[in-house]
Parts: sequence; structure tokens; C-alpha cells
Amino acid sequence: MNPVSAPPFTLDAADGWQVSGVPAFQDNYLWVVHDASCAVVIDPGDAAPLIAFLRQRGLALTAIVCTHHHADHVGGVAGLLQAFGACPVYGPADEPIPGRTLAAYDGEVLMLAPGRFEVVAVPGHTAGHLAYLWQDRIFCGDTLFALGCGRLFEGTPQQMLHSLQRLAGLPGERWVHCAHEYTLSNLAFALHVDSANPALQARGARERARRAEGLATVPALLSEERATNPFLRADASALHASAEQWAGSSLPDELAVFTALRRWKNEFRA
Repeated sequence: MNPVSAPPFTLDAADGWQVSGVPAFQDNYLWVVHDASCAVVIDPGDAAPLIAFLRQRGLALTAIVCTHHHADHVGGVAGLLQAFGACPVYGPADEPIPGRTLAAYDGEVLMLAPGRFEVVAVPGHTAGHLAYLWQDRIFCGDTLFALGCGRLFEGTPQQMLHSLQRLAGLPGERWVHCAHEYTLSNLAFALHVDSANPALQARGARERARRAEGLATVPALLSEERATNPFLRADASALHASAEQWAGSSLPDELAVFTALRRWKNEFRA
């Protein structure tokens, strides 16, 4: 079951706020942080399902927050502004975000209706990619996925590895709100390269069952990503051995292993 055929789902957060995932396209999730009256939209790739969601609940749009410039993350900005009127639009300073009114920078804190949105630079997928931390949640766009990570379209393996390490090293338990339902395809690769990992095996059975019921596999717990996501485990001996076998040569360090894993995933077919 693809997200495009699924209804939005809503999760409770703290202080009376909720987070809803609005499916779009074939496998995107558009995130909405809202209470009973107002909403902040993260990565509005498609205006139509968001307009329907906000109007059905009678929500005022108070801000739009973008992680990066790809069309499936910003394509709905203009439509939302037309439907609901002007509101602040935040996004990376050095990326072409349509309608952006305020540039967001690493280390900055955005004070929005739901509270503090902390800005974290996570380049790799794109050169200026940002993530946003709110309460115990990470809105990370296409940098960190459940059991995977984004392709390197503009950044380097070194940048992406550092970005992933930065997210993985966040204190406390957090929920990873990535932007795509890629979990089962990522699972196939993870099991191929880390087959003896019992935590990954257990998670795989659970994720397959959820998708069979038409349920989303995200958000995912960051602690579980640390234990099962191969791109957060490039320092593990099992992943090192797998990557060397695929590369056909010795790999001297974690960066070399990560680079090999990302290239391998690009070519992998289950």
C-alpha cells in the first residue's frame, strides 16, 4: 500500500500539540505540526492534500518550514500561500526555496507557534540541507531515512557521514520524521549487508507487518536507527567486512566504509 492511497495519520506530541503525516505522490510524507487552531507545515511538496487537511480541521497556516529545495519538498509552497495568505516561509539560506521570507541557519532557533524549532545543518543530499528539532522530534527531510539515508546529489560522502553522525549523536530519545516511505526497500539492503544483526531481523519482521496492514513505518526511534541502520553503523566490524567484500579491496576507515555502502546501495537490487 503506497502512502498516496492512505489517509493522513496523527500522533500526539507534548503540550496539546500533534504531528500529522499527510501522504503525497507515491511515497512522500508531508508533515504538519498543529493544535486545534493553527499549523506549521514542514516540506510541503504538494499543496492539494495539505489544503484539504488544513481546511477539514479548520486550521490556520502560521508558518512553512523547508529542509531543502527539491520539488517534492517545496512544490506546494505557492499553492499554500495562495490558499491561506501570507505567512513566514523558512528554508536554507543558500538554496532556491520558493517564497522564502526568512533564511534559516545552523544553530538558529525559530520561535514558531508550537515552540522552539532548532536548526541543524545536515548537508549531503543537497548542499544546504537542514533538519529541524522540535520537542522530541527530528524533521530531517531526505538526510536520514528509516534504515537508510539520502542519495548524494550535491554533497560529499564526508559531509553526509558527518550529518548522520550529528543526528545520531543527539541527546535523549527522539523520533525521526523522514520524508519518504522507503523503509522496506532500505530493509532489503540492510539485511543484505548486516544479515547477522538480531535487532535488524526483529525490526524487519515488524516493519513488514506494518506495511502489510497499510500503516506507516515512520516516525522511527533514533535509538533503533542507531542499532539497525547500516549508514549509522559504518564503524561496525560486520559492516566493514561486508563493504570490503563488495569493494574487493581494503577500506581503511569509517568514511571509506560509509562511501562504499552508499555506492553499493545506489546499485543494489533486492
